[in-house]
Amino acid sequence: MKLADFKVEQWMNDHEMQAKYNLTDTCSKEMSLKELLDLESIDLDMILDYGEITGSQAVKKGILSLYESGNYKQITTCHGCLEANMLVMQTLLEKGDHVITFSPGYQQFMEIPASLGCEVSILPLDAHWQPSLEAVKDALCANTKMVILNNPNNPTGISFSKAFVQGLIDLCKARKIYILCDEVYRGFSDDKSISDMYEWGISTSSLSKTLSLAGLRYGWIKADESIIHQINVRRDYAMISTGPLMDALATIALRHKTELMAANKARIETNKQTVREWLKDHPHFEVQLPEAATVSFLHFDYPISSVEFAEDCLAETGVFFVPGSCFGYESYLRLGLGQDSEKMKEGLAQLSVWCEKRFG
Repeated sequence: MKLADFKVEQWMNDHEMQAKYNLTDTCSKEMSLKELLDLESIDLDMILDYGEITGSQAVKKGILSLYESGNYKQITTCHGCLEANMLVMQTLLEKGDHVITFSPGYQQFMEIPASLGCEVSILPLDAHWQPSLEAVKDALCANTKMVILNNPNNPTGISFSKAFVQGLIDLCKARKIYILCDEVYRGFSDDKSISDMYEWGISTSSLSKTLSLAGLRYGWIKADESIIHQINVRRDYAMISTGPLMDALATIALRHKTELMAANKARIETNKQTVREWLKDHPHFEVQLPEAATVSFLHFDYPISSVEFAEDCLAETGVFFVPGSCFGYESYLRLGLGQDSEKMKEGLAQLSVWCEKRFG
């Protein structure tokens, strides 16, 4: 199974540790272990065996509280959303299947199906970062097996319209086409999960973006029981369990989701306002800020590649961006909105000074 380089993740691996001002991280500001355990303690006599293989009943109850419907048999747990997506695609797709996905988007949705021998149609989003239902209709084939998206989108942070999502469900329902939706940025608005809207809708998510716990590497899949059963068969070959310690820590976060999400949403709003004010004095930049997500796609019009911009800015100021070229789009930088608000202000101030020196 030959895979292309995972551009955004490799960029993060190669450059993130040099960052003084990380303006590209798409997680909410991370919690410490102490902060998490200040919410609730854990049993220090806990036996660190494998625990309940697909996740404890307590953690599944917490996960289900994020959805409108479902039962414990519709949930299985994973090491982060990345692995959740991988398990879904490796379980349900095979050589000769046709997959539809969107650009800009997460490279995993394109490369994993291609590596499995699938035909992949990549449909561009429009100028407002919305997909076209007509383009999906035109792309459908007799062998179309799955449509893959993340909603809200990475790297734009924009949520696909409710009309598009419902129209997509209507298109797929007649042919029982799976819709895999990475919903890792969902939670700061009232958008419904695809798994609550469509029998063959598959939702993946994690604690990273909305609940400030990327370091726990805790994710899950929610889908019809028959789909989860198939995934669990493959899951046994990839992992045994998330383990009782991670289950217990995740359960605490999920029990306190309301207060944690509220704090993170307030920080996003503060950071969005900071960006709006900064843009007033920087006409070479523009961005469509999302309604409720920790990520956005910042456009610039300077005569420089996105890679050179990101590399030189990091080296000279410590301000860190993922270049748009990692998503196949030049003249863009991925801008995170969920991190420390003072660091955001300081980082943008440093960016201003650098742009003035570099471009005049």
